[in-house]
Amino acid sequence: MARLRDCLLRLTVTIRSLLFWSLVYCYCGLCASVYLLKLLWSIGKGPAQTFRRVAREHPPACLNDPSLGTHCYVRIKDSGLRFHYVAAGERGKPLMLLLHGFPEFWYSWRHQLREFKSEYRVVALDLRGYGETDAPIHRENYKLDCLITDIKDILDSLGYSKCVLIGHDWGGMIAWLIAICYPEMVMKLIVINFPHPTVFTEYILRHPAQLFKSSHYYFFQIPWFPEFMFSINDFKALKHLFTSHSTGIGRKGCRLTTEDLEAYIYVFSQPGALSGPINHYRNIFSCLPLKHHMVTIPTLLLWGEKDAFMEVEMAEVTKIYVKNYFRLTILSEVSHWLQQEQPDIVNKLIWTFLKEEIRKKD
Repeated sequence: MARLRDCLLRLTVTIRSLLFWSLVYCYCGLCASVYLLKLLWSIGKGPAQTFRRVAREHPPACLNDPSLGTHCYVRIKDSGLRFHYVAAGERGKPLMLLLHGFPEFWYSWRHQLREFKSEYRVVALDLRGYGETDAPIHRENYKLDCLITDIKDILDSLGYSKCVLIGHDWGGMIAWLIAICYPEMVMKLIVINFPHPTVFTEYILRHPAQLFKSSHYYFFQIPWFPEFMFSINDFKALKHLFTSHSTGIGRKGCRLTTEDLEAYIYVFSQPGALSGPINHYRNIFSCLPLKHHMVTIPTLLLWGEKDAFMEVEMAEVTKIYVKNYFRLTILSEVSHWLQQEQPDIVNKLIWTFLKEEIRKKD
């Protein structure tokens, strides 16, 4: 009887795995077909415009603005990778480590670099494969284990054992995982517009609306084609993410200036600059679901209600995985790009959370 139960259990796991991967690959094919049609439509309308790219040899002045901090580099001994970051605030102050999302880089934290440097050593990192940080060629180098180890190694290299950890979007995913795997490294956790990873993986399989909103996760599984689609029409897709009515910063928000937008295009238009960021996504389905779930760190989750990529219901469910103080703040009429769109409100909420004396739950 026990052997029969074991066989049935293994069979159930195998069937679920087959169904899961069938869903992944079928949706990959569907997404690829949709984007191929978009490409053909663009070529039909104007082939010259479709393949036009403006050469960008020099960075916009905003990327070297001294008020944002100092550009620094650190080479990790074990991986051999060189990481780029911008640091503001005096050395020796408590560390605040900022992890950006996609398609972003350290500059998405410009408002926070200026705000928190009075009391923290604020470090805005270019994640593995992004911006001026080294970008390994093979997709296997972007597994979640590697990304988590990067953060641990960077803390060690900076001479810190703990930090206030803040992550947005994909950086939020990494921040959750750091808090789960290395809770001793995190004093307080702040995540912007990304639910607990377990909530995300369970929710996406049960809610077709979220499956549709996360279609880029599936599209990015395809080799080279996503990079190509981002680059056509002089990176029109990148501009669209930040400025369109459906996915961009809202009308009442702090919109990107022409120079801000040019900074993003400059970084991602460099040779091979898109492959590293997209490779982060090419390993996600083999790394989830998680073996360990619980977060034991005081946690603040900030959420833009008008997020075009994440259903707000996931934010509410996240609290069941935090076995400590948990605060959720949902900002109405605000998009996915929360810390850039409403920096004053976000900074105020972070200050309030940081200054609170928090008792751990029983």
